Amino acid sequence: MATVLITGGTGMIGSRLTAMLLERGHAVVHLERSFKNSRVKTYLWDVDADKIDDEALTGADAIVHLAGANIGERRWTTQRKKEIVDSRINSTRLLHRELGNNHHQVKTFLCASAVGYYGSDGGDAIKGEADPAGNDFLADVSRQWEEAASQISDLGIRVVRIRTGVVLSPSGGALEPMAKQARLGLAAALGSGQQYMSWIHLDDHCNALIHAIENDAIHGPYNSVAPHPATNKDFTRTLARVLNKPMFLPNAPAFILKLVLGEMAVLVLGGCKVSSDKLSSTGFKFKYPDLESALRNVL
Repeated sequence: MATVLITGGTGMIGSRLTAMLLERGHAVVHLERSFKNSRVKTYLWDVDADKIDDEALTGADAIVHLAGANIGERRWTTQRKKEIVDSRINSTRLLHRELGNNHHQVKTFLCASAVGYYGSDGGDAIKGEADPAGNDFLADVSRQWEEAASQISDLGIRVVRIRTGVVLSPSGGALEPMAKQARLGLAAALGSGQQYMSWIHLDDHCNALIHAIENDAIHGPYNSVAPHPATNKDFTRTLARVLNKPMFLPNAPAFILKLVLGEMAVLVLGGCKVSSDKLSSTGFKFKYPDLESALRNVL
């Protein structure tokens, strides 16, 4: 069994990943900006000050790097964009420096990238790990983050770049506001409704991370998405059906969403159709491969 250090371990994904790792017999430690209510030992770091607890890496066999400013928390001003980029790149560089300077036993580094890597205007084209990065802001963030993480492989450490889709969770994440609207009987597709949502159940995503930790043959980029992406319209229709609510409203106009959200509207108006074939080829099995079963479990 391994000792896994998780950055951002108290967040939506980190909390569930911690519980599932402990259930499998692994040891877990967290690396956080402050002491929080956690069931595991926590070390501190201050990325802005370029500081990290000297003992943080001691005993760790694997690192799962989840920490980064929430891309959907507020409008993308110039300053906010800088915060989103810096939180990911600078934290990765800090870990790289410490891994190069200190005695440790880390053999695996998992970087939590995103399917935003492929850009937000993918249309019907199926995107796989060999496809190039897109040209918008989120694609650039993901590309820079992966490039920073890839440099850790120069230290002889196995690096896995996990491109995460829309994670379906019972608390938090993109599903929460959508489910709230649907429960009020206000489910409506957004914009054209034809943009693809490449989604994954929280437990499947965490199992994919654990699968990557436990299998030394896995390295490089992998898409963490379910096998059946859905258009925004189909996703919304399935969500309404699961909640036994109607879906009769017209699509929410794209121009209104852009007025309200600014450039950040790309999070709901853009999307791409992403393949999970590479992950499946490693022997990974999805517990929730179809959208309706995933939503029924989560909700």
